[in-house]
Amino acid sequence: MKILYRIYQLFIALPLVVITTILFALLTMAGCALGNSKFWGYVPLQYWSRFIIALFFLPVKAEGQEHLEKDKSYVFVPNHQGAFDIFLIYGYLGHNIRWMMKYQLRKIPFVGRACVSSHQVLLDKRGPKRIRESYEQAREILKHGVSLVVFPEGSRTFTGHMGSFKKGAFTLADELQLPVVPVTINGSFHVMPRMRDWHFVEWHPLRLTIHQPIYPMGKGDDNITFTMKDSYSAVMSALEPDFQGYVENPDQ
Repeated sequence: MKILYRIYQLFIALPLVVITTILFALLTMAGCALGNSKFWGYVPLQYWSRFIIALFFLPVKAEGQEHLEKDKSYVFVPNHQGAFDIFLIYGYLGHNIRWMMKYQLRKIPFVGRACVSSHQVLLDKRGPKRIRESYEQAREILKHGVSLVVFPEGSRTFTGHMGSFKKGAFTLADELQLPVVPVTINGSFHVMPRMRDWHFVEWHPLRLTIHQPIYPMGKGDDNITFTMKDSYSAVMSALEPDFQGYVENPDQ
């Protein structure tokens, strides 16, 4: 069965991933150019993500959407297990979002241009000025009823365990007095962790758990520490037992 699954990936799934990625990227660029980037920067990519997951026959269980209010801005902080985190969150979070992602992604053909057109936040760490510009873009997005997804670990895990959280997402939420929503991802590490980029997908169920929003308890360092600590505990609480507990990631 594993051999058949890999043959299917090579000759059917992979070509369809390439074709649909180009088509949805072009649709996103065209829609955003015509106006209403709030819609075109999210809805086509939501369907694209669901299609990619279905293409590999990966079952998904998503829970906790009832905790979110429509048209309210949040800062979502999920753990980062693997490449399929993007598809899982975009496809099943159920909330209009933009991403804070590495600026190097803008170099990917079609995808990079679609990211720019749809106003994803491309975090450029090549100096303090560029970092400030990236965070200013994030602030503008959050002021207009769109939410932001930030991986607070900063990079994908090597072990399946969570590393430490960085303060950036929580500082941004504190500044704008927005609720932080912890999100737990399970299964993505089994499907395609960073050690197997560009390798075959492994079949494994995916689960997305959206926790209760954590609202500000004031403003400043104490609130940042509070939301970061509570978010970490919430995300950790829903991880599968094999990945419970902190393990330092080498590139954090």
